[in-house]
Amino acid sequence: MITGLKAGMTAVMLLLIFHAASGQSQKQEQKQPNILIIMADDMGYSDLGCYGGEVASPNLDNLAEQGLRYKQFYNAARCCPSRAALMTGLYPHQAGMGWMAAADLGTPEYAGTLNNRAVTIAEVLKTAGYRTYMTGKWHLTNEREIDGKVTGSWPVHRGFDRYFGIIPGGANYFTPTVYSNDSAYKAPEDFYLTNAISDTSVKYIKEHFQDPGKPFFMYVAYTAPHWPLHALEKEINKYKQRYRQGWDAIRKKRFERQQNIGLFSKDTRMAERDAVVPAWNELNPEKQEEMAMRMAIYAAQITIMDQGIGRIIDKLKETGQLDNTLIFFLSDNGACAEFISSGKSKKVDGTKDTFESYRISWANAGSTPFREYKHYTHEGGIATPLIVHWPAGIKEALNNTLVSEYGHITDLMATCIDVSGAAYPRRYKGVDIHPLEGKSLVPHFSGKTTDRGKVFWEHEANIAMRDGKWKLVAKTLQDEKLDTSRLELYNLEEDPVEQHNLAAEKPALLRKMYTEWLEWAERIHVFPLDTREYGARMQAYRRMVNGTFDDNLGGWKLPGKGTVVTIDTTGKISGGKSARIRVQKQEGRSPAVMAWPFRAKKGESFSIRFLARSEGSSSFRVTLERTGANTGKIIDEQVRVSPQTGEFIFKSAAVPEPGNYRIAFYTGNQHSSSGEDIWIDDIKLIADEM
Repeated sequence: MITGLKAGMTAVMLLLIFHAASGQSQKQEQKQPNILIIMADDMGYSDLGCYGGEVASPNLDNLAEQGLRYKQFYNAARCCPSRAALMTGLYPHQAGMGWMAAADLGTPEYAGTLNNRAVTIAEVLKTAGYRTYMTGKWHLTNEREIDGKVTGSWPVHRGFDRYFGIIPGGANYFTPTVYSNDSAYKAPEDFYLTNAISDTSVKYIKEHFQDPGKPFFMYVAYTAPHWPLHALEKEINKYKQRYRQGWDAIRKKRFERQQNIGLFSKDTRMAERDAVVPAWNELNPEKQEEMAMRMAIYAAQITIMDQGIGRIIDKLKETGQLDNTLIFFLSDNGACAEFISSGKSKKVDGTKDTFESYRISWANAGSTPFREYKHYTHEGGIATPLIVHWPAGIKEALNNTLVSEYGHITDLMATCIDVSGAAYPRRYKGVDIHPLEGKSLVPHFSGKTTDRGKVFWEHEANIAMRDGKWKLVAKTLQDEKLDTSRLELYNLEEDPVEQHNLAAEKPALLRKMYTEWLEWAERIHVFPLDTREYGARMQAYRRMVNGTFDDNLGGWKLPGKGTVVTIDTTGKISGGKSARIRVQKQEGRSPAVMAWPFRAKKGESFSIRFLARSEGSSSFRVTLERTGANTGKIIDEQVRVSPQTGEFIFKSAAVPEPGNYRIAFYTGNQHSSSGEDIWIDDIKLIADEM
């Protein structure tokens, strides 16, 4: 009896222990926070109300009042590099985004596409039971791959369960091509991109909690307030009067508010107005009105974004999830000084036919109190607001306080891993993964230090390093080389605005930090540095023909009517992809069915090499010609093909005039059979030595 009683009691105790452990496990699972990262695009450090600005941003201001604001948080100076660093916790070069998605510059670090040596936050958090969502701007896929619909690096192939937004780096806010998972379509009528991003985010949250049980990770990547200046009229009207006071008054008032907030001490002095920016009172009334309107539209873009964030917050409240959702808000780079003006209309009114930017004068105000802008690694280019809100995870006494310790955009991956209980992998899908570079921000949530240590930057040979209070930085101009005589050194504790260069006073420290920067640059393969103009890099990339069709038909122009060009994956020629042309006979002169445009200089000559075959005996023409009607051809050859693969090489005459040229293939002549297939592969454009 006693033995049986003991056995029964033991069973009961084991059952109670099991249930307690099970309950504790469920409790731990419930404590996993939802994670929401919200990123603005090209927003300056001082635009938001909680960072000194006059732009209406009440929802973000409320998050700041009920959470933390960082005085010194850093991005990676530009769109693609920052997004790569955010998503992977690595430096941009390690993730394949050392420059931009516009071109593959010839090394893995500058491929312009998120690589497989990196994992995304979404990929990591899925292993910890998260559902994953993204809305907005991706900008981590090479533009040629986007054109060819090569989707392997698109969001739903990099860890996200659902995606809505734009894959490339920018778009018309009213008439963009939008993407849903892997599908692309033209935006419907009465569309506005910022609102669509916000509303889809709300939709995803609502539908997620219809099947509760798992936490979510959501990345909301707004395009606002990136150019073009597009906003809704009713929001623009709120700001028309405000910016007539001009940028000098705006900068002064912003800095005063920043000092009152505690972002900067009363002893700090704001950087002087940029030398290329005129004083506001030097503008005539007509120019003042135009420039005030530019800033009014820009401010409206931010306010519309903030309104959408308010709707997202309201949905989290409605579902009872706001307290247990860790929210980050930041910008991908500093204020944007780029000059953009390319729309059908040159009016500055924020409508769909315009395509304008707000220009360097207002970017200078956006950078208050710093100098420099997006692209550069002085504080104006890399400093971003960071707001962190998490009632269940941040010590309540720290609400509405400022974090003085600096952090870096790579730290968000580390923080997500820390709070989710996920493990960062050493290998993923059979590939070795770079070790994580970021450091968790969680200690800041209870008032402790992260002891952040060294952080590094390089973008277009603009370099920087932060180590404690010390910062090494250098600006490199377009088409120039990094000049070590221009290295600058600042004590950011005493001089947060980089006004007093100490390089001459502390040469030993300068050399030490530059040596450490070089060691980092060698480790992550930053070299060779490239300072060519944006368009020059893109044109150089155009000479790298997508001739093996790895990017499908990306980069090829298909102007022919009636003739169908597709990608064949059956290995007809090389064992990989090739272009398959279904010949259609046409009366008169047939148009080019495939064309590859590029720029050429006067006096250059080229060779074109390719492989081709057909179903039967057929022929087509290949040309190297100036783009445009009735232009001369420097290669014009008839090519006869058969079922046996042939190699063809043709050499051009010298280019008579600089300009836009193209390789073009023409079919549909008298020697072609209608409905017959021709395959072309391994197309190379070879520039002969001059």
